[in-house]
Amino acid sequence: MAGDDFVELKFRLYDGTDIGPNKYTPASTVATLKESILSQWPRGKENGPKSVNDMKLINAGKILENTKTLAESRVPVGELPGCVITMHVVVRPPTSEKASAKLPSDAAKRNKCYCTIQ
Repeated sequence: MAGDDFVELKFRLYDGTDIGPNKYTPASTVATLKESILSQWPRGKENGPKSVNDMKLINAGKILENTKTLAESRVPVGELPGCVITMHVVVRPPTSEKASAKLPSDAAKRNKCYCTIQ
């Protein structure tokens, strides 16, 4: 009966592949889930997350907060016996430092006005 306290989750990645399913307790935090995803992330995939902060978990249309537990996030714990709950993983795209460093200077150039008097 101890297995009834667990919720079975799988995580759907952007290309339709899944990580899991794995069992978690209702007291597991969203940050713990993200750490698990990070450790199981397929090594061959491009644009993978570098840290827990690079990804968001979405369940039933809601973005889950890192500090909340599964129970607090209103994940249907125990309401769907024998079912696997799918959460979607959204990864923040990597930004290049060169592109972000040039934005302010390019914007400044575009906002200048030049006049020539002859």
